[in-house]
Amino acid sequence: MTLTAAAAEITAGTTASPPKALATRHLYLARHAEALPDESGLSERGRRQARLLGERLGATALDAVYHGPLARAAQTARLAADGLRTERGEGDADGPSGPPVRSLDAAGDYVPYFPARDELPAKSAAAFLPFLADASDEDREQGPRLAREALRRFSGPVAGERERHELVITHNFLIGWLVRAAMGARPWRWLGLNSPNAALTVIRYAPGRPAALLLLNDMSHLPEELRWTGMPAGAKA
Repeated sequence: MTLTAAAAEITAGTTASPPKALATRHLYLARHAEALPDESGLSERGRRQARLLGERLGATALDAVYHGPLARAAQTARLAADGLRTERGEGDADGPSGPPVRSLDAAGDYVPYFPARDELPAKSAAAFLPFLADASDEDREQGPRLAREALRRFSGPVAGERERHELVITHNFLIGWLVRAAMGARPWRWLGLNSPNAALTVIRYAPGRPAALLLLNDMSHLPEELRWTGMPAGAKA
């Protein structure tokens, strides 16, 4: 039997797998609420921010809530989840159940990408490289690895026929990294993208379409006195 005939026989005996159905993912991103000075938990203002974030999303049927392992993110997620319910779960006798809440290292606080000097405009290199200079070898290995995992876990359409809504309570750097990726910007452009505490960013990943940034740092659920916390000096709009 010739190679061509063998190939034809194999092809004839196999059935091509049908393409997998894909559905839209709606990713809700929020930076943790304001932390105490020692970062052991949330301040009183932070607890208010977290509860108001949950109320803001209370009408959204979330499928899951993820948070980073640090206390300020975990506490924000727990307080926000108190205001969440889902119509997608099987609820109990008292009504619909809340979405599952889960800690993931990929939702944590890390530097997602370390640019080389020649990647950056001169002024950006002068501003950002000193900030990154003290990172350890472990940081330089672990951060990009977790950033790749975050892109795999949180971005892109989802398998199946039902849209999925996910909330990630995380930190400033990861929000910048995911927004940068959604906009198709260069890897180093996560630098300088800052998020206030408990502000809401929403990205839609629809099959066959580019990612769409629907909201960025929306704080309409917060009263004026709770807005813009956690931002660099002079960054308030």
